[in-house]
Amino acid sequence: MSWDEQAFKEKLEGGHEFPDVYTFKFIVKVELQHKVEALLEDAEIRLKPSSGNKYVSVTLSRRMESSEEVIDVYKKANVIDGIIAL
Repeated sequence: MSWDEQAFKEKLEGGHEFPDVYTFKFIVKVELQHKVEALLEDAEIRLKPSSGNKYVSVTLSRRMESSEEVIDVYKKANVIDGIIAL
């Protein structure tokens, strides 16, 4: 993984008081959209296709119980081919 998990955890905890609603934003190829949507059950999902309809921005919002739960979602997302986390 190319990020410092402990530093990210500290940043999350500094900016959120868990439990809290957390918003994830990802960009993927349209054919992988379903994999991103499957990362979080019961999440509010917003989609925004790119101008050429090759990519889609997927925004997922849901109440998260802890910073660890947020990090777990990013770890699961990291295995989706070509995903960009914003």
